[in-house]
Amino acid sequence: MERGESSGSNPAGDDIWAKLVPLDSGYSDIELRSNEVTICSEIKSSLSEKQEWCKIIREKDQCSALMQNKSSTSIIVDGTVVHEDDSTIIRCGSEIILGPEADGFMRYMFKVMPAEEICKKQLKITLDPEHAKCSICLNVWHDVVTVAPCLHNFCNGCFSEWLKRCQEKHSSVLCPQCRAVVQFVGRNHFLHSIEEDILQSDSSLRRPSGEIAVLDSCSSIKSPLVLGSGRKLRRKRPRAPPDEENDRDFPCPQCGTEYAGFKCNGSTVHLQCQSCGGMMPSRSNATVPQHCLGCDRAFCGAYWHALGVAGSDVYPLCSHDTLKPIADRSVPRIPILAHEKNRHEQDITEKCIRQMGSSLQDVISEWIRKMGNREVDRTRLPLNHPDMITPQTHVCNDCYDKLVSFLLYWFRITLPKHFLPPESLERQDCWYGYACRTQHHNEEHARKRNHVCRPTRANHMP
Repeated sequence: MERGESSGSNPAGDDIWAKLVPLDSGYSDIELRSNEVTICSEIKSSLSEKQEWCKIIREKDQCSALMQNKSSTSIIVDGTVVHEDDSTIIRCGSEIILGPEADGFMRYMFKVMPAEEICKKQLKITLDPEHAKCSICLNVWHDVVTVAPCLHNFCNGCFSEWLKRCQEKHSSVLCPQCRAVVQFVGRNHFLHSIEEDILQSDSSLRRPSGEIAVLDSCSSIKSPLVLGSGRKLRRKRPRAPPDEENDRDFPCPQCGTEYAGFKCNGSTVHLQCQSCGGMMPSRSNATVPQHCLGCDRAFCGAYWHALGVAGSDVYPLCSHDTLKPIADRSVPRIPILAHEKNRHEQDITEKCIRQMGSSLQDVISEWIRKMGNREVDRTRLPLNHPDMITPQTHVCNDCYDKLVSFLLYWFRITLPKHFLPPESLERQDCWYGYACRTQHHNEEHARKRNHVCRPTRANHMP
């Protein structure tokens, strides 16, 4: 086999925008730095000749290229023969065989560098850590939350304790920093990343692990909270009719009526349902969960259903099915998220289940049982608090689809091969496995390679 090297024109700088990665690890990558590159092989002779293989021209979309065969024989690109001087489009993940047949010729995988690897110039922002400190504990934020309308920031645990004390006094919640009335509070994910960057740059600002554990145990703000003022606001418009006035003053059914021994007061904090947009009181001692453990979002259906409250035009309530225990749910079809939305892999999984003489519901129920027995590695489970998930955990519809997709991956990789369709047994594993991005835009690649496998080329989680 011959070793390849590149020579380019129209330079685009020193940045590597793509590589030809050899299947044989004994050879090095061919780095593409110019917008137009000619790939040559060195022929060992007294004249030190170089034979051209192909020319690669970068496309304007920055993620594909035009490849022209410059050799004296045909080459194979993604299973298609490209004759001498002919051209074809290659994309990230395209397989290139530098010869007319697979045996005896070098194989390369075309890999486009991610944007963050191409661009070496990054914006640097200087931030004084003093401006990233909670005014309650005087330390750098931990799990930062923002209050409105004043937009001051605090640790989740610190403000949760402040909120708890205000509720115990049945008083208005005032901002600890400026004393403005707080109407809303929620977690700030953007500032959370800044908080982590500050602690990475200066480890002396980190708190002891014991102090962090105490803060986490006090944190009660999981989803956005709408806060009451503690007193009725003075109206600036003429008094409305009694029915309309009551509807506006009472954001949820429990504000006007007592259910199960509880009735909201002027300082009750309310959660907004992420499904229907309706309100419910935030209750830490509620017998039914109000948050999905998989995403920390609030849903009202299970709460109101447990109290026997029915929805109306005034108070929108979502179905109690929006938040249910995992074990009580049914799965009528393979979720669209399964196998990274690769429909070819989804079809194979469906055929495997039929070949077993089973149903999708039976398969998922069995794997939920295994998960409950700690027989499943949860490293890649795409839910919050993965170690706390059990069959009795309440999750929303979106998180249940993610869980089913996760379990179907484990079902496939542990499935005996005799249950697989014959045509799928002939496929080779994709180098990038489930993390392959080419499968999303290259139908041929998604079909002819197995993507229900672990990555072997890149550094990914198992």
